[in-house]
Amino acid sequence: MTPDALADFCLSLPQAVETFPFGEETSVFKTIGNGKIFALTALAGEPLTVSLKCDPEESRALREEFPEQITPGYHLNKKHWITVVLGGQVEDALVEQLLRDSHALVRPKVPRALAQ
Repeated sequence: MTPDALADFCLSLPQAVETFPFGEETSVFKTIGNGKIFALTALAGEPLTVSLKCDPEESRALREEFPEQITPGYHLNKKHWITVVLGGQVEDALVEQLLRDSHALVRPKVPRALAQ
């Protein structure tokens, strides 16, 4: 996955925006409405990595399956965040699913009255 493909995928998710609260080098993808972060990346970093929210049980299983490519979240809550090294053994389809799952964990909930 390229940096452009990563950014494009994140921005394709509902209510997603890219912000730079930590400086120009770090892209932070949040949801509009509640402003919660679902992904962080240094798009110019080598290697390219993305940190994202993850269910703690799934996080543990992923770290066991990909010990070199998926680690506890860098500078984040190690229980709820993982960092994924891209362009290696972790397939793009899995990265996209992890990003969708991370987004689903933080996206604003639609009140039932509006959902009907």
